[in-house]
Amino acid sequence: MGKVRNILQVKGHAVYSIKPDNTVYEALQQLVDHNIGALTVTDDQNNVLGIFSERDYARRVMLKGRTSKETLIREIMTENPFTVSEEDSIEACMELMTDKHIRHLPVIDDKNRLIGLISIGDVVKYIIDDQRQIINSLEGYIKGTHI
Repeated sequence: MGKVRNILQVKGHAVYSIKPDNTVYEALQQLVDHNIGALTVTDDQNNVLGIFSERDYARRVMLKGRTSKETLIREIMTENPFTVSEEDSIEACMELMTDKHIRHLPVIDDKNRLIGLISIGDVVKYIIDDQRQIINSLEGYIKGTHI
């Protein structure tokens, strides 16, 4: 099984972030502009403070009767999100995401700085592609065409 770095090699390290003092409206605009489901919330040193997702908006703004133009990210973000490193296994990420019911994992370096973000979709895609390669290799072995 692969490592988080394998996903980031394909996906890239680009991450969209927002500061805790930005409004929810500004965050929603970024989600729409980039067609993504979550933003990391970082400080000026690129340390992860939290994560803001569509789920946070639905549960902590809409359903609470708040307004997105007046509510700050710091008020509704998910603080201290689970994080992973590039060396963590894809299998461990899948277990963590499944057990904790989370869809996004910030990837941090050894200095706790944000270097990437993986989603449940990225993990599932990696696992499917990996299994497809194994199946193709086994089929080649059985047919005698395996190199």
